[in-house]
Amino acid sequence: MNNAQIASSAVIHPDATIGPDVSIGEFSIVHNRVQLGAGARVESHCVLGRPTDLAREDGALILGDGAYIRSHSVFYQGSQFGAGLVTGHRVTVREGMTVGIDCQLGTLCDLQGDCQFGDHVRLHSSVHVGKHSTLGDFVWLYPYVVLTNDPHPPSEDDNRGPTIGDFAVVATMSTILPRVTVGVHSLVGAHSLVRHDVAPHTVVGGVPARELGDLSRIKLDSGEPAYPWPRHFRRGYPPEATNAWSERF
Repeated sequence: MNNAQIASSAVIHPDATIGPDVSIGEFSIVHNRVQLGAGARVESHCVLGRPTDLAREDGALILGDGAYIRSHSVFYQGSQFGAGLVTGHRVTVREGMTVGIDCQLGTLCDLQGDCQFGDHVRLHSSVHVGKHSTLGDFVWLYPYVVLTNDPHPPSEDDNRGPTIGDFAVVATMSTILPRVTVGVHSLVGAHSLVRHDVAPHTVVGGVPARELGDLSRIKLDSGEPAYPWPRHFRRGYPPEATNAWSERF
């Protein structure tokens, strides 16, 4: 534990791997088979690597360099996160998650496990992601979005969640039903219920959601096209992620 700062009330399993310059707050618990990367910060009352019979026997919890886990968050064993993970408070992450770099999970997010996320994914507060969901790169899910995975609840059917394409945006309080694909660079309007696939570069909205047209029709106050959003929005992304956007968009 090179240069680690561990609160006296924290409980760290001797088999956990703690990288250099890690800090762990009061009353946090780090179980065995946890790997914390360099510079990780874990605030108070967190649980990392909570045991579960649903994880693989060799299922370590791996949190990459620079992770910042805010207070009262719980991560089960058996998931892997790339560098730069940031959470809000009281986040719950179940087993079987495979997540790329620079992921942000807002307060009270609930990830039910066995999902795959790409790089630079952004989840606002109180987002629920059902099992076996897939998110691409640069996806945005706004507050109270729900990704469901059971087509005939409760059932043992093909419990496969939605697939959200690269750069797609799902606005607040929308629900995406199981097996639905939301295409790349698409937009789901607020309070929508999405039952069918969303074509790339389109906007849908309503209950049930219907196609409202091509995203190019949506304008900023300046009159410029609002989408693709990487043309005008880069806040919070590292330069290595955005350097190529000027040529792509």
